[in-house]
Amino acid sequence: MLKRLFVAFLICSIFVQCARRGSPTGGPEDETPPVMLRADPPQRTVNFKQDRVRIYFDEYIKLNKLNDQLVVSPPLEQTTYVISPQSLAAKYIEIEFLDSLAPNTTYTFNFGESVVDNNEGNPFSFFSYVFSTGSAIDSLTLRGSISDAFARKAESFVSVMLYPIDSTYNDSVIFKNKPLYYTNTLDSLTEFKMPNLKAGAYLLTAVKDVSKNYVFDPSLDKIDAVQHVITLPNDSLFQLSLYKEELAFDFGKAYQAGKQRVGFGFKGSDAITIELNEQVGDSFASVVSRDKETDTIYYWYKGIDTDSLRFTLRHDTLSKEYTYRVRKADPDSLQLSFDPKGTLHLTDTLKLITNTPIKQFVQDSMQLRAKDSTLVPFTLTQKNMHELHVLFNVFPNEKYQLELLPGAVTDFFNVSNDSLSTAITTRSRVDYGNLSLRLANVPSYPIFIDIIDEKEKIVRSIYAKEELGLYRFAYLEPRKYYIRVRVDENANGKWDTGNYLEGKKPEAVYHYEPLLDVRANWELQEQFILE
Repeated sequence: MLKRLFVAFLICSIFVQCARRGSPTGGPEDETPPVMLRADPPQRTVNFKQDRVRIYFDEYIKLNKLNDQLVVSPPLEQTTYVISPQSLAAKYIEIEFLDSLAPNTTYTFNFGESVVDNNEGNPFSFFSYVFSTGSAIDSLTLRGSISDAFARKAESFVSVMLYPIDSTYNDSVIFKNKPLYYTNTLDSLTEFKMPNLKAGAYLLTAVKDVSKNYVFDPSLDKIDAVQHVITLPNDSLFQLSLYKEELAFDFGKAYQAGKQRVGFGFKGSDAITIELNEQVGDSFASVVSRDKETDTIYYWYKGIDTDSLRFTLRHDTLSKEYTYRVRKADPDSLQLSFDPKGTLHLTDTLKLITNTPIKQFVQDSMQLRAKDSTLVPFTLTQKNMHELHVLFNVFPNEKYQLELLPGAVTDFFNVSNDSLSTAITTRSRVDYGNLSLRLANVPSYPIFIDIIDEKEKIVRSIYAKEELGLYRFAYLEPRKYYIRVRVDENANGKWDTGNYLEGKKPEAVYHYEPLLDVRANWELQEQFILE
């Protein structure tokens, strides 16, 4: 008996040990997307008259980010159909039509990558359901690609639209009407394909439709349009390059920005003049300044006590009258700050910034000292109503101390600073890298040569009015950069974007593809052939 018990115990121990050696993994992960089994009515049905469609799959599916992915062409109001189920897993998709469809029209419901299996989320990519309310499915196709006129990479989910050129067509159709045909590019894709089209003449546009309302809103959206009429059938590959228009000028609202400060919002250019339509005494004074972050102009005033103010704002031939009721608000008090703080790079400028307008400054009430306490000569220039630049020869491996005595800066309200100082240090030359650049095939001058970071923020820029042969960017911080060239075709000192109604394209922009790794104590030499 004991022998039998021992044998039984031994066998059990062997099985336990074997069980401990591993655990079930459940097999390989399912990477197979769902498969459509059938549709009722079937795909590519003609003379469609039903009020419901059901599409069946071989496994449970769910709809992921349907509002972002679904493209219906021609566009339908979202109140005219319902797609279900959206919050639950099911083996089917149902489209219920709540209103009548247009006659003799081919409809496409493109689900993008929203149809995924319930367990692993594998997408049934680019799945679409097509039917026609007429006797045939339209069969023509339009293809092309999307780029950006300014940025390195095109945005995702760009809407591509076709408008018929018929008796009702005019240039403003994109601002108020939905297109006849519609598709979009998906995430990370720049190519587009628009199938099931009728023969005819069309306007082709691409819009980054931020509001997803199928119309162009210049205040939000980027756009490009093919400037000639598109005739289908057409085998061409169309290239559209999106740009953000400069907004047409428009006056905004007035608001209380401070106790003696009125803010005026606007769109477009800030070339605005402000007139106060009130009787004022000799003690009255006012200044105007611009907000660096928002489209706002500030009107600062003193020497008047009133419940309301009347203004006239002018921009070119436009003007607007404002009657503004003065409200209670906290007074603006002088505050000074310095930029940069801590480290002053060898190509930086030390700035003194105020929150209230500068009335006067006294350079003799400021001292700049090096680390050995010796005085450093400098000049002080006023950049705008809120900014002073401290200009001096910046040396490496140095420590500087800028001291402001009381009364060095006086603001518009006759408030002066108290004693103030800032300490900054510089780095060694070997802590930086240098970049030498040669250009070829430049179409015209002047040009902007931009060194930009990976977020496409300008780090350094050169405005070249003529060919200089070699362009050198010294003392760059060690990190990665791109090179961009902007052509100033009209030589107005800025890069100009396009305008749809004027048929104006943006000025040319060229990107140097390599991402440059600028290292400390290193000299990079690059040649950029513009093409």
